[in-house]
Amino acid sequence: MDKFAILSSGSSGNCIFLEYKKTKILIDAGFSAKKIEYLLGEIGKSPKELDAIFVTHEHADHSKGLGTLSRKHNLPIFANQGTWKGLFNKCGKLKEENIRLFESNKFLSFGSMDIYPIKIHHDANEPVGFIIYIGNKKITILTDTGIVDDKMAYEIKGSDIYYMEANHDLEALKRGPYPYPLKLRVMGNMGHLSNDQSAEALADALEGKNEKVFLGHLSETNNTPELSRLTVDNYLRSLGLDTDKDILLDVADRYKPSGIVEL
Repeated sequence: MDKFAILSSGSSGNCIFLEYKKTKILIDAGFSAKKIEYLLGEIGKSPKELDAIFVTHEHADHSKGLGTLSRKHNLPIFANQGTWKGLFNKCGKLKEENIRLFESNKFLSFGSMDIYPIKIHHDANEPVGFIIYIGNKKITILTDTGIVDDKMAYEIKGSDIYYMEANHDLEALKRGPYPYPLKLRVMGNMGHLSNDQSAEALADALEGKNEKVFLGHLSETNNTPELSRLTVDNYLRSLGLDTDKDILLDVADRYKPSGIVEL
């Protein structure tokens, strides 16, 4: 059965599984290979079934298990040139044929999927989100960006599934325990989207046509699932979007599979 599933989401680790017409991929691998194998098992899948891993950027919560998974299961890893520059010292030795390159802001086809790696704004070498076209469905995966610029806002419109960062509550971040330089990093243009920023981006993109929205990459220190959902829900409702009828709104789980959609 074709499936979209968020295996894990947050600063502890990020990983998404997508299957369509026998093509099976992971997007990011931010836990150990052993943990990702377990998470795949929780949705009835095995890493032996995978065809590739696509990487948004080199930070450890998105790349920790890449090298081991690739070596153990002979998996190609797709990333752009900037991300590979940051990955080589983290992944260990890889087979040359498993080091695959894509260009940001340029479509590529992989199996049954057309994938658009879109440039985002984060303090990594060359970070991207992914917009994926499968059949008549469009999926947006957008985390680890400090802002949503006009091009990003335009490209994500019309998606059927949105996996959107809602990293922090701004007031919680300001009053929280992070050192001041880290607070500035998180709330800056190269940091992470707040609940309010996520709500605004979603309000611009959503059409109220039963889209499925999953808020992700929540900070364990400066946010809660309840606060994130409430903030986005209230904003969308204030604009006339009914989150009981027009869309599905949920929050991705930090440590277990969630956001599972049969495609």
